[in-house]
Amino acid sequence: MNKDDKLLHYMCEKTKELTESWYNSLDKSDPNGIYSSNDPAVIKSIKQQNYEFHKRFCTLFDQSITEKDFLESFEPWVVSIARDKNHLETPIHLVLKELFRTQDQYLKLLNEFVEKKPAEYDRETENQWRNSIIQTFAKVLVWFTQEINNYAASQLEAQKEMILELSSPIILLNKTTGLLPLIGEIDTVRAKHILQHTLNSCSEKGLDHLFIDLSGVLIIDTMVAQQIFQLINTLDLLGVKSTLSGIRPEIAHTAVQLGLDFNDISITSTLERAITLKAPLK
Repeated sequence: MNKDDKLLHYMCEKTKELTESWYNSLDKSDPNGIYSSNDPAVIKSIKQQNYEFHKRFCTLFDQSITEKDFLESFEPWVVSIARDKNHLETPIHLVLKELFRTQDQYLKLLNEFVEKKPAEYDRETENQWRNSIIQTFAKVLVWFTQEINNYAASQLEAQKEMILELSSPIILLNKTTGLLPLIGEIDTVRAKHILQHTLNSCSEKGLDHLFIDLSGVLIIDTMVAQQIFQLINTLDLLGVKSTLSGIRPEIAHTAVQLGLDFNDISITSTLERAITLKAPLK
C-alpha cells in the first residue's frame, strides 16, 4: 500500500467521526439559519449532507480517480446544497464558515496521520497533501458560491417574468371583451412584454374588443408610446378593436410630438365612459 492509499484509507475511516465532531462543535447560538435548528429532521439532514461531503472529499487521495472524476462526483452535492431551502435561508457567511471549519478538520486529520508514523512521510509529501486539501477546498468554495449565484439569478429572472405577467393582465369583461389596466412605470422592457403578452392573450381568448386604460400610468417616454400605438395597430390587424382611456395630458403631448395619428383610435377620458359607450357588456 503506497503513501496515498494509506492516507485515503485513514481518512475514509474517519468520515462518520468527522461529521459527529463537526456537528457537536457547531456554534448554535446564532438564531439565523440552519445550524441552530432544534428540529430533528433538519439536524438529521445537515448531518447527512455533511457526511456526503466527507464521502466525496476523502477520495481526493485515491490515485485511481482523476481530478475530473473527483470534481464531477462533487457536482450533485454542490448543486443540492446551493439549492437547499434551509441553506438558502442561512446567511452565506455562516455556510462558508462551516466549510472552512471542515477544511480545518482535514488539515488536523492530516497532521494526526503524519504524527502516527513521522519517519514514513517526508516534509515534501506532507506539504503536497496539505496543498491538495487547501486547493481543493478553494475550488469547492468557488464552485459553491457560483452555483448559489446562478440559482439566485435564475430565481430572480423567474420572479421578474411573474411580475411582468401580473403587470399586464387581460381581465375578461365578457366572452369577447377584455380590459388591460396599466399601472405604474412602463419602461421599454415592460412595454415590449405588454405588446407580446397582450397579442397572445387576445388571440387565445378570442377577443374582439380591448379596453386599454392608462389612468394609472404617470409617465410614458417616446419609445413606450410607440410600443402602445404599435400594439393598437397590431390588434386592429388581428380584428381586435381597441379603446384607450385615461390618457394624461403629458402622455397626449408626447404622442402628438411623435406625430402619432389618433384619428383611427377610439379614445375616451375615463374607463367608466369607455365601458358605458361600449355597453351593454354581458
